[in-house]
Amino acid sequence: MKDVTQGLRAAITKARRAGLRKSQIIVDPGIGFGKSFEQNYELLRKLHEIAKLGYPLLVGTSRKGFLGATLAREGKSARPDERRWATAATVTASILGGAHIVRVHDVAEMAQVACVADCLLDAAKCRNFR
Repeated sequence: MKDVTQGLRAAITKARRAGLRKSQIIVDPGIGFGKSFEQNYELLRKLHEIAKLGYPLLVGTSRKGFLGATLAREGKSARPDERRWATAATVTASILGGAHIVRVHDVAEMAQVACVADCLLDAAKCRNFR
């Protein structure tokens, strides 16, 4: 977690020094890239720490290998096209952890997941659905 946060801070500093405005920067913790099974889950649990950097947070967990490994450990199919519900769990966790943007394969289904996750964060949004 510390390495990812420090790396993102360094990248933000570099981008700002290169002339990018704050509004042009989005941070992505790189879930699934060069991280262990456990590190991916740690990042998801602690996304709120990355969100504190003050930039929009992008998370891409859709069909990732660590989800396949999780399902395989439970004796479930680990094929990428069968990781929709595992992805839904991580999309929910990401939104609840402060993600502003989620990258997914199954857009229609994950839009429903995001809608419900948004209601969990802000009950006022749900009042408009009655």
